[in-house]
Amino acid sequence: MVRRTAAALVFGLALASPVLAQQAPRIEVQATQATGPARLLVFAERINDPAAAAPAGVSADFFFKKDNFVAAREVEGLQPGAAVGLDGDDAAYPASMNALPPGDYWVQAVLDRDHDYAYRLRPGAGDVLSPVTRVSLPMTGPAPRLELSTTVPHYPQWETARGPMFSPEDRAIVEARIKPFEFVSPALSAFQGRPVTMRGLVVTPEGYDAGVDTWPVVYFTHGFTSGMESLSDSAVGILTATRAGRLPPMIWVMLDQSSPMGTHEFADSVNNGPWATALTRELIPDLESRYRVDGTPGSRFLMGHSSGGWAMLWLQVNYPGQFGGAWISAPDFTDFTDFEGVDITRPEARIISVMGRMDAVLGEYGGQSSSFEAVFSPRGDDGRPMPLYDRATGEVDADVARHWRENWDVSQIVRRRWPAQQRDLDGKLHVWVGTNDEFGLDRSARHLEAAVTAVNGRAEFTYAPGKGHFDLYQEGSERQALRRVMAWQMWRRARPDSPLVDPGPLPATGR
Repeated sequence: MVRRTAAALVFGLALASPVLAQQAPRIEVQATQATGPARLLVFAERINDPAAAAPAGVSADFFFKKDNFVAAREVEGLQPGAAVGLDGDDAAYPASMNALPPGDYWVQAVLDRDHDYAYRLRPGAGDVLSPVTRVSLPMTGPAPRLELSTTVPHYPQWETARGPMFSPEDRAIVEARIKPFEFVSPALSAFQGRPVTMRGLVVTPEGYDAGVDTWPVVYFTHGFTSGMESLSDSAVGILTATRAGRLPPMIWVMLDQSSPMGTHEFADSVNNGPWATALTRELIPDLESRYRVDGTPGSRFLMGHSSGGWAMLWLQVNYPGQFGGAWISAPDFTDFTDFEGVDITRPEARIISVMGRMDAVLGEYGGQSSSFEAVFSPRGDDGRPMPLYDRATGEVDADVARHWRENWDVSQIVRRRWPAQQRDLDGKLHVWVGTNDEFGLDRSARHLEAAVTAVNGRAEFTYAPGKGHFDLYQEGSERQALRRVMAWQMWRRARPDSPLVDPGPLPATGR
């Protein structure tokens, strides 16, 4: 174990040369302001083009930056001028710093003050960054020093680093039609022993304020890494498309499902608390008492993608009489005989996961793998969700796997419950997934379809040829084509006699 001092801690980088390896190359990270407890992250990205300009930032994530390096350590607090660092004994992905090969790298330090980097996969407001620095290995001169000098600012809603998102006239329209809400849940507050607030946005159609009509309502939630910022972008897109006649006139409730433990999936969990109960018994009745919705299950719809798709699938299957249908895409794993390509119910199951290994470095909680465990796992003796598998060896805990399969496997739940609830479930599930989904969620959807078929249930499953997880919604120049298709199907369900119709795809653009 390397002894660390307050002045400088070793950032060890093993090299091919025995002589250079003994020189213990290091990178120091220096604070310019006092901070409290935080997670110090150092990212490195190989430079493939020597002439390339420095990127705006360096990061690592299991979606698009899985080949990058990251090391991490918890720090109790930093004082201005204090220097700390990381060495080969610290947590790192894909391997110890000592295994970094010779070459040129872009390197950046991030001080994750809210411990939410594992969820956001990018710096958030209040985090402190160093400039991106070029580092060559093996080092032949003094060790570079990364200075934590830039604090990520917080921007009010509808503003960015470039300034206001809208003109004053457009902003007035946005603020009239998109209303934020905060609701203190009695159920969640009792579980946590402190006030817990449910947040989101309500988007109302043109003419809502002046009329007396009621409207169908869509409950939408986001996927992993997203939150209120993402919901705001989606709300503006929905408002714009509705005003242009691209979407039918409905009320949209945009639900934030982000939490310190990850996405809580609007499920009643022993770790996260009773989020399904809070939504179905508290928030929805409150919102529907304040907005002019139809107020009937037949025009109360669910929509989501990825983790949001799983959440809305879960709500439809478990509260079938409360909702008129779930239109979902690429829902997270619905059958645990194919979880990240592994049947976790088999003896000696092993999960070798980039996602899990990187999560363990980016943060102790909030990452995608630990987010699943916060929803699906029993609580351990240490008060934390029990891990499904060992991040280093991949060994699956058979007891935890059994708990997942018995309580949270949607295919199993369908087989057990659908026959008794057929009247409330038939025709209500509408699932889209790409045949090239990067996470194998098309296979998971096929398992779910087989379960529905086995109980003679009726549901729609659409497998989009050649589509992946991230381009599923786009057709041609229309980025949200699938959302349009889903929304008009909901409208036809709620207003079968309406003269309004889907305008269809946008015309092709280009030469």
